Amino acid sequence: QVKKQCDQKLLIRIKTKCVPCSLNLDTQCPAGYTKITNGTGTPDCRYYLEVKAHTLSFPGCRHHCVKEFEQPECCQGHWGPDCMGK
Repeated sequence: QVKKQCDQKLLIRIKTKCVPCSLNLDTQCPAGYTKITNGTGTPDCRYYLEVKAHTLSFPGCRHHCVKEFEQPECCQGHWGPDCMGK
């Protein structure tokens, strides 16, 4: 039995919105994603607050999330929707 389908595993990485670190404990990743940071997340961003005519910038935190995704692909020498051919 020759293997015709050689799916590729892709890891999609995203980051949540930057918020004050104290508010980031309960931040959830979007549906289907797994949170890979703990606690308040990673303090690697800035969030902005508008106060009257000024925009203030503060250090904040965000979480990193990943999702594994299988991309259907044919093995070498096969093609088409059913990965036939040779």
